[in-house]
Formats: sequence, structure tokens, C-alpha cells
Amino acid sequence: QAQLVESGGGSVQAGGSLRLSCTTSDYSPKRNWMAWFRQSPRKEREGVAAIYTGAGLTYYGDSLKGRFTISQDNDEPIIYLQMDSPKPEDTGMYYCAAADSGSTRYALDRRSYDSWGQGTQVIIST
Repeated sequence: QAQLVESGGGSVQAGGSLRLSCTTSDYSPKRNWMAWFRQSPRKEREGVAAIYTGAGLTYYGDSLKGRFTISQDNDEPIIYLQMDSPKPEDTGMYYCAAADSGSTRYALDRRSYDSWGQGTQVIIST
């Protein structure tokens, strides 16, 4: 399977914005389920947002809906995570994940995904 490649991480002040991108290393098509997870030191990897690419259905972690937006490029094999008004507690390594099958119930469960990127670091400063 093609590797996932994240980009767009960096350092931004709280209240700013940042957009992360995820694509495949060989430009292969998007998988049916794609998602963003994040992990900060001493915390477990948590689901941020997921998208069922065929129908464009989106799912969000409870604390993130309204601030973050997952989307997909309709022409290219790319998904995005738009981070608006991020907070310092949003700091962490953000990972892209993909799977061929899944369900609404487990859209933000990391065990649902079998492909992962290397991650991109996001730092939100005060």
C-alpha cells in the first residue's frame, strides 16, 4: 500500500489558523475512510476528524467540532484538516490514517485504520 504523507504542520499562535494536508506517496486514490489523529506527550492517540470519502460524510471529536474541518479535494487524492482558532492544548503530532472499510461508530477509533503517515508537528503558542 502507498504511504501517507502529511504536510502543513508548524507553529502558530492561538486564535490563528493552520491547514494540514495528507496525500499518498504514489498519488494512488483516496481510501474509503480517511482520518486525522493527534498525539501529545503522555497522552494516547486520539481521533480528531474522519471522512467517508465516497459520500463526503464527516465525523469529529467532541471537543473539536466547530473549530476543525476535514475535507477532501475532489480532483486529487488529498484530504485536509483546517484548524481554525486553535488552542495551546491542540499542540501535538498530527497523523493521517486510512482504511478501506469502516463504520460510523468506529470512525475515530485508531484500530479501524491500517495505514498511517509519519505525522506532522503542530505547535500552538499563547
